[in-house]
Amino acid sequence: MAGAAVAAALRQRLAGLERRLERLRGAGGDDAFLVKGGISLEKLKPLCEEDKEAVNPSNLLQLYTQIVLDITYFEENQLVDENFPEDSSLQRVKELINILSEPEVLVKESNTCQELVGVLGAELLECLSWRRGALLYMYCHTVKEREDWLTENSYLFKKCLTDGIHYLLKMLQFRCPTQLSDVSFRDRDTARLLSEGIFSDTHVLAMMYIGEMCYWGLKHCGVEKPGTHEMDSESNTELYCCLRSAVLDFREVGEKMLMKYIAVCDGPLKGQNWNTTNAILILDYFKKFHC
Repeated sequence: MAGAAVAAALRQRLAGLERRLERLRGAGGDDAFLVKGGISLEKLKPLCEEDKEAVNPSNLLQLYTQIVLDITYFEENQLVDENFPEDSSLQRVKELINILSEPEVLVKESNTCQELVGVLGAELLECLSWRRGALLYMYCHTVKEREDWLTENSYLFKKCLTDGIHYLLKMLQFRCPTQLSDVSFRDRDTARLLSEGIFSDTHVLAMMYIGEMCYWGLKHCGVEKPGTHEMDSESNTELYCCLRSAVLDFREVGEKMLMKYIAVCDGPLKGQNWNTTNAILILDYFKKFHC
């Protein structure tokens, strides 16, 4: 799909985003992220005009992705502030997940020779996966306290957990760990973090979120026998592959993520206010849990 085809595909989506933005503003939304999204939207629209000369499709898709991230951020904050209303929040969460998935869908439809990272860049892809995973984490964190809902919707709860873990593990895959033999570091702690594939606080938080969600899965959804798979205790890639099997092994994935989280927080991040108390308690629960 050339630049003109990408522009045509974007025009439909931009019209939908514009209507969404108007509705949010009409409801009193003067949030800075909505303003930023609106400015970027007005910038992108003329670039997608039919008579526009050849444009770089990657640039169009990156700007579109940033608009999606800005507008949905406002809506996510709304849901959190409203404590995920029981009658409407699941549908709203699904909508936001779908919107945040659109940039990747567009790239795949474009049939370019480039991989996702080559078109959107690792940083935007990490943001898209983080935002979907964190949204499902916050949703599950809230609804797990609603006993009646949980009893009636255990399958939905498990699916939200599994999807959320999938997005967070996916986020940890876009950048490869730094090979220390190829780079010279003065700071050993930084070197260790980069060699573990940890490039920001968000990567650390994602590991804790995955551990918690796995704990909720075991506690509230029980256990099923996972598909056959071999897993290297040091490999995030193998963890991600685990999600492709028919059943996610909450205990196995949770253990590996929390062990890494604790090692990092008590190692190179020691003294930087990362708390491992809850992670240790969950690990203890996993170890006592007999399948």
